[in-house]
Amino acid sequence: MTDTYTASFSIVVPTIGRESLYRLLAALDTEHGPAPECVVVVDDRRGDVPALRADTGLPVTVLRSGGRGPAAARNTGWRATNTRWVCFVDDDVVPGPGWLTALAADLRGADTAGAAGTQAVVEVPTVEGRRATDDEKRTRRLADARWITADMAYRRDVLIAVGGFDERFPRAYREDSDLALRITLQDNRILQGARRSTHPVARASLMSSVRAQIGNRDNALMRRKHGRRWRSSIGEGRGRLPAHTATTAAAATATLAALRRHRRTAAGAAAAWAALTLEFAARRFLAGPHTVSEAGRMLLTSALIPPVAGYHRVRGESACRGARRDPPLAVLLDRDDTIIEDGPYLNDPAGVRPMPGAIGALGRLRERGLLLAVVTNQSGVAKGLITDDQLAAVNARVDAELGPFDSWQVCVHDNDDGCACRKPAPAMVRAAADALGVDPARCVMIGDTGGDVNAALAARADAVLVPTEHTLPQEISEAHSRARVAATLVEAVEMILRDCT
Repeated sequence: MTDTYTASFSIVVPTIGRESLYRLLAALDTEHGPAPECVVVVDDRRGDVPALRADTGLPVTVLRSGGRGPAAARNTGWRATNTRWVCFVDDDVVPGPGWLTALAADLRGADTAGAAGTQAVVEVPTVEGRRATDDEKRTRRLADARWITADMAYRRDVLIAVGGFDERFPRAYREDSDLALRITLQDNRILQGARRSTHPVARASLMSSVRAQIGNRDNALMRRKHGRRWRSSIGEGRGRLPAHTATTAAAATATLAALRRHRRTAAGAAAAWAALTLEFAARRFLAGPHTVSEAGRMLLTSALIPPVAGYHRVRGESACRGARRDPPLAVLLDRDDTIIEDGPYLNDPAGVRPMPGAIGALGRLRERGLLLAVVTNQSGVAKGLITDDQLAAVNARVDAELGPFDSWQVCVHDNDDGCACRKPAPAMVRAAADALGVDPARCVMIGDTGGDVNAALAARADAVLVPTEHTLPQEISEAHSRARVAATLVEAVEMILRDCT
């Protein structure tokens, strides 16, 4: 790398519309240093909400991700970029002085070292003159956390290779650790950078620590994906779930024994519950400000946290019981006889008729956050039966009726033209995956012919054959042994959605 080297980079900011977003954009706007090629602000609010303002000199693009959480918002953002590096910044982060210059230096150093990512120094303000409260300590852990995405840059090709953030994590925090762990498990390195950002302490309420226990659902998915030792893999110590389980078990035993009038058992279990609860409350209280109000809050929440944590962990374990480590990210669809009825060499948009259940099935895939692309052979153009304009008009009608689709890949060549794109060749499958920013291995192709199946398998994608009266028996037989077969498009979508849990 030369001294003049400047890495191309984009900045992605997931947001729920907080005012702090505009403070962040204003701070970046006044920065001097190498400019980002684009700043992608991803609005993750649900429903019909006013558009976000982008009054800045920065090259800002605002996208919507439908309220599916920070993992989905970040994926929406980085897939809309085409730079070598993508820097993720939370909407409440305040970049330090000289941040753009420092980021460029961090990226240059990471490229020189062949690293996959670079993490900022994240600082959390402290309150002078007193110890941090329990809620403040929870935010301050971000300053010491490994791989926190409050200010983290990754190479885009690495994000594609690992599939980006796992959108099954609907909340912040664990999706960061999961992504970085998958990246490092592929023999990549994440370097500590020199740039600095400040992360403010989140507002707290009486029950903040109790509500935070919902994160135990995400811990269950981490264990499912990375095994029992996942905490040590991300640099964390052992959690308190075993102690919370013992506390909850003692409370349940005391209650049941009292109902059955087993007084000695009830008294012993109640004493065990009280001892465990007081130990937990005392540990939290002694580490924070020694005030009467804090003592009361610690006592109340220490009694509530164990059963709430256990409840969320059980819910999480149940939800991810059959979870795959690397679920599909995109669905590629043949056009004729798969999503619309096949009109031979269809050249009139009025002839577009969705297959039964297609609109609802594709809607379910989009709701789950899967990317959709159409991959279709249209040899009628080469045969002179369809003009380019007619093909464009038909595809536009398909997009209007069943879309929008995230990518269209169309081969207009005939069978004897010797092109590399016509199915069963894999070129269009690979091109769709590239356009979507997804590894082909994380794609599933749905089609009605052996050519669809063979194109997918040749590109390392999965495939589901949905036979029609035109599908050859041999193609069905081969699909049973090499891929999967579904009776209808709706059934094929159900198969894929089960893979995504």
